[in-house]
Amino acid sequence: MTVLVRDFSPADTDAWIRVRRASVPFMVTTRESAAFERETAHPDKKMRMLVAEEDGEVIGTAFAGIAYDSAEPGQSFVTPHIGPGHRRRGAGALLLRAAEEHLGAEGATAVYAWVQDTPESRAFAERRGYRPTRSLHFQRLDLANGRLPGRPSLPAGVELRTAADFMDDPRPMFEADAEATADEPSDISTDFTDFDDWVSHTWNHPLLDHGLSTVVMADGRVAAFTAAHTDGLTRYWSGMTGTLRAQRGRGFAKLAKADSLHRARAAGYTDAFTSNDADNRPMLAVNQWFGYEICASEVRHVRELG
Repeated sequence: MTVLVRDFSPADTDAWIRVRRASVPFMVTTRESAAFERETAHPDKKMRMLVAEEDGEVIGTAFAGIAYDSAEPGQSFVTPHIGPGHRRRGAGALLLRAAEEHLGAEGATAVYAWVQDTPESRAFAERRGYRPTRSLHFQRLDLANGRLPGRPSLPAGVELRTAADFMDDPRPMFEADAEATADEPSDISTDFTDFDDWVSHTWNHPLLDHGLSTVVMADGRVAAFTAAHTDGLTRYWSGMTGTLRAQRGRGFAKLAKADSLHRARAAGYTDAFTSNDADNRPMLAVNQWFGYEICASEVRHVRELG
């Protein structure tokens, strides 16, 4: 049986989602989100979607691109997934090679990839010249049957709103997201300076549930927020939780998440997922307080090109 790698086509959408859901079941993936990523990619991202096929069946996928919004040029990424039951057949190596060739031709000097924190997966990456950099933990909260702590009381001068309240003017959300993201632990820095690009690819993302995304307002200004991504059925994902620097240490992240999770449960969502850098102890503690439990871990690896 021969494995071949080729570019993704719209006819591969269902297979792409099947492989992704089987490989990373804690992530939220829909047909709409897959199409959105492909159709609205920034030109400078040089995005390429690849599939590995065996005897007419898609058994692996890869998503590769340039980190065009990074302050450091030459940074890039690749996200390969191989469906369970189809590993150790060379599909992962072929996908990586094709992605690296594409990224190198587009000027990349370093390629970052997330790898499952298992001996087999880490050895696969290291054999191909990748070295580990940082870890993250995926966590799950049983919204249907678990015990969800009550909402903390609101301090004086603090009110809760939702992202839907900013539909006419999302710039305050952009500014809050830019500041919070700049302080997130990461190998690739993200520099939010393009408001229109942020609206196109973050604010308008089909997974973002504006009504379930809670915003904490202090003295009439955005102080913290949590961005809720959902599949419209049962799965809820914390896309980003951030607090502005001047407001940290006041429990606003916990306040935002508590409100959003309670409303998500009331709306019928049964499984909540999130992820945090392994060194982000404050957010790990917040999530543990809610009852999240680690369900998987990954290790980011990097390979220098050239």
